[in-house]
Amino acid sequence: MQQLFAFTFHQSEELKTAFVEKHPHLAELIKEIEGIDQDIARLAPERPIPDINKVDLAILRTIMFEWKTTQTPKKVLIDEAVELAKEFGTESSSRFVNGVLAHLLTP
Repeated sequence: MQQLFAFTFHQSEELKTAFVEKHPHLAELIKEIEGIDQDIARLAPERPIPDINKVDLAILRTIMFEWKTTQTPKKVLIDEAVELAKEFGTESSSRFVNGVLAHLLTP
């Protein structure tokens, strides 16, 4: 999650490419970021992507990528995201992350 957080500050394509070369384990997730961000924007229309706390954004991107690529139960993903938000985010992070993921991951 730390590297994904750092990635949010790399704006140019050159910096993004260098970042992926340095952190190849994130390459697949980074390829999916545009689609994941579209999902986040759809699920949290009141908060545009640039306005989302960078820690919250890294948590949401990570968990949504896991949701798309693993068989981890949805409840486990939400619980993990909320715990990460409590530990690393702001006072309101856990509530925001839980709300966004609840919309996405519940049928």
